[in-house]
Amino acid sequence: MHIETLTTRVAHRLPDELRLERETRWSAARGDGNLHSFLEGPAFDREGTLYCTDVCHGRIFRIDASGAWRVLAHYDGQPNGMKVHRDGRLFVADAARGLLILHPGTGDILAEHAGFGAVEFQGLNDLFFRADGSLLLTDPGPSSLANRCGRVFSLDTGGTLATLIDGLAFPNGVAAAPDEKALCIAVTRTLQVLRAQCRGGGLHNPGVFINLSGGLAGPDGIAFFEDGGLIVAHSGLGVVWLFTALGELRGRIQSCAGIRTTNVAVHPHQRRKLFITESESGCILVADLPAPGALLPSLAG
Repeated sequence: MHIETLTTRVAHRLPDELRLERETRWSAARGDGNLHSFLEGPAFDREGTLYCTDVCHGRIFRIDASGAWRVLAHYDGQPNGMKVHRDGRLFVADAARGLLILHPGTGDILAEHAGFGAVEFQGLNDLFFRADGSLLLTDPGPSSLANRCGRVFSLDTGGTLATLIDGLAFPNGVAAAPDEKALCIAVTRTLQVLRAQCRGGGLHNPGVFINLSGGLAGPDGIAFFEDGGLIVAHSGLGVVWLFTALGELRGRIQSCAGIRTTNVAVHPHQRRKLFITESESGCILVADLPAPGALLPSLAG
């Protein structure tokens, strides 16, 4: 099979006046010192407005149709993955504060959940809405190869939290297939993508779907093609990998900026357009996909 290399271009660049260039607890813990930003969590609403997070400085950005950036929220936290609810609210997986729900116009925090029931989150990373409104949540916390305590949860609309899988070395991006018969989980520290069948509210036959290699980090955010193929952002390599529904490599998207390709979002109105957060340069890149990306269930209808 011919492996196509696709190019990117800069769609949006964090303006200089919003580049803070200072150390935070998050950047100090990583050994990075002063960081202008660390962009994550790109998410579109139904109208095509783009939002993203800055995990380093606790910010949520809104980017309008003209490309103008606005700080929608700035708070003491570490916002990472983000998705837009069917009603427009922003749901944020915050590594320091848990699951946050924000107003999309004002940025006000409407609700904050450090856990549910007897379970406390240890450090959320990413999330995904299924068609029934339930949430998939990755909770890597301090997990690593030496401490495989990472978990993936399902949170139903009534607030009941269920553990789907645990014992992972930093579960990161998560997404359900378009038919919701399976889901995939990026596990950063083992450079793998896991796949499991979804039946009866749980996971069945979880296994390694894709093994990656190289880079200074590993698989991060993921998304599906409409045909069931998978899109995998490989942070620390500057690449987004494209796979078929059987896990066969079909192409690669090469960053035109830095190597921290952290997360991806398919445009809801132009589903061959893939937007990629590149955290090193503080940019959002765009690439043309060879096939349509899947429309998120929360944006459908």
